[in-house]
Amino acid sequence: MTTLTEAPETAAARETPARRRRRVDRLPYLLLLPCLVIIGVLLLWPLGQVVVMSFHQLNNVRQLRGDREWPWVGLGNYAEILSDPFFLTVLRNTVLFAVANVALTMVLGTLVGLLLNRLGRRMAAFVASCVMLAWATPALTGTIVWKWIFDDTSGLVTWLFNALPDGLSQSLFGRSDWTGYGWFNSPLLFFSILTLVVVWHSFPFIAVSVLAGLKSVPSELHEAARVDGAGPWKVFWKITFPLLRPVFGILIVLSTIWDFKVFTQQFVLAGGTQDRPTFMLSIYSYAEAFSPPPKYGLGAAIAVILTLILLVVTGLYVRMVLKQEEDA
Repeated sequence: MTTLTEAPETAAARETPARRRRRVDRLPYLLLLPCLVIIGVLLLWPLGQVVVMSFHQLNNVRQLRGDREWPWVGLGNYAEILSDPFFLTVLRNTVLFAVANVALTMVLGTLVGLLLNRLGRRMAAFVASCVMLAWATPALTGTIVWKWIFDDTSGLVTWLFNALPDGLSQSLFGRSDWTGYGWFNSPLLFFSILTLVVVWHSFPFIAVSVLAGLKSVPSELHEAARVDGAGPWKVFWKITFPLLRPVFGILIVLSTIWDFKVFTQQFVLAGGTQDRPTFMLSIYSYAEAFSPPPKYGLGAAIAVILTLILLVVTGLYVRMVLKQEEDA
């Protein structure tokens, strides 16, 4: 006669390995479920709302609160943006700014990472701590400091230029008195200062990431290359760079995403949304949405276009990585 205690044992014994394997395979997905829910609530739902807004004409806060209807315009907002010549100017500014900043950030971050890898343990820890202060500084705080540095009356840069001999300053720059000089009035100067601020804030992350990658490269490879007479330049391009190519690829994609959507630094340096010749996509979206008269649907459409551009960049990188893995 079969007892009650034998039933579970018999069921467990009859469980096939395939069923047991399927049950184990579900465990990672169940563990990821809380994170997916949080991402969905904090990221996907707002993104969906922005997409929905981009297909409506929203010119009033009451519409956002639900007190009034949302007139459907379909692709009208997108057509208005893409047919506006100013959008091409904004897109050009964004692309050129992103390309320049990604290049400068990667070069400077890689050089600092190589330097940290050659320093001793204590000195490397000290230099890395100092470098990471720039990355740990909030973007708003750091930009306010840089704006004071370039202040036209009491800024450090203005003081340094005023300290130059009058004859030298006049011969080099065509003026001797720099008090009241608008460092942010010229688009070229503005983008130069903005690039300085963004690169200063971004390169520490690149440096530490490159340093972490360098620690994984076997030192025997570098030693063997030096024995064969290879210099530092050749060692980097023939050994270090190929081994760290996946790391550099991820860093380039992340830097591109960050530089495409720069907002805080530009908003603070420009003092708002008045300087339209220096607009980029992020601040263009904000200006269209919140500057009177507000056009929330138009601003949402610009944000969707920016998101699609970044998705294309990320997709191209993923495709490149998969192709490299297939070739390998």
